[in-house]
Amino acid sequence: MSAPPLPPTPPPGAAGSTEGLPSDAAHRLEELRSGLFTSDLSVNEFLLVKEAGFHPLGFVMGSSIYHIGVQMRKWGSSQELNKLSEAMYNARELAMTRMEEEADQLGADGVVGVRLDVNYYEWGSDAAEFIAMGTAVKAENGASYRNADGKPFTSDLSGQDFWTIMQTGHVPQGLVMGNCVYHIAHRGLGQALGSVGQNVELPNFTQALYDARELAMTRMQDEAEHLGATGIVGVRLEEKSHQWGDHTIEFLALGTAVTKTVDQVTLPRPTTIISLDQ
Repeated sequence: MSAPPLPPTPPPGAAGSTEGLPSDAAHRLEELRSGLFTSDLSVNEFLLVKEAGFHPLGFVMGSSIYHIGVQMRKWGSSQELNKLSEAMYNARELAMTRMEEEADQLGADGVVGVRLDVNYYEWGSDAAEFIAMGTAVKAENGASYRNADGKPFTSDLSGQDFWTIMQTGHVPQGLVMGNCVYHIAHRGLGQALGSVGQNVELPNFTQALYDARELAMTRMQDEAEHLGATGIVGVRLEEKSHQWGDHTIEFLALGTAVTKTVDQVTLPRPTTIISLDQ
């Protein structure tokens, strides 16, 4: 099964525009533009981001409360639930886009330490809030680090990892993701009885989970290709059951797409220690 095409990329907002943002967000961003900054980075991360040549501008976020639809599934058939995959992807993309818009209003070059969370509330079991948050930063040397789409880059790397990757001549392009909501077929009575008391692989489960992970990974790589990245670092593959019950699971692949800009590596080289006993 091939991965679906990437959704169209929305045009970046004009600097200073607050269209689409809540009025309270517009007020908060105006205060940040006046010189005050906020950040969810730890003290060590803050210092290393500064050491990498970037100044924190403000804590930015975006959210989307999304109604997750229903898709029928076959009890004995493993298959992707395309409608649910699309809903989960679009909801995260909306939150990410709104976070990027806040960063854009601050004139940021990127957002570091990005976190993506999903929250469920008791007033709506079929709805979920998707949140994206991070610290908007700007290069102190005046150079632009915006990505191929003209938007601030996003990265889920820690402050320490962000500093390290910058010393190797790589620059973040964007937090890329791919997901797949997959229904795992139930085992028939004959299959269950046939493996009782035996050590044996369950090929239908193996193949289903393998296929689902491959779809998520492929879609993540497609996003990186779209940004012209040369690699993806910090990749992780998460499994989330959410509230769909047994045999339905979402696989989410996340990582930071990077490009190589210079060959020079400025990481300090290890010091050779000579023992006086030799």
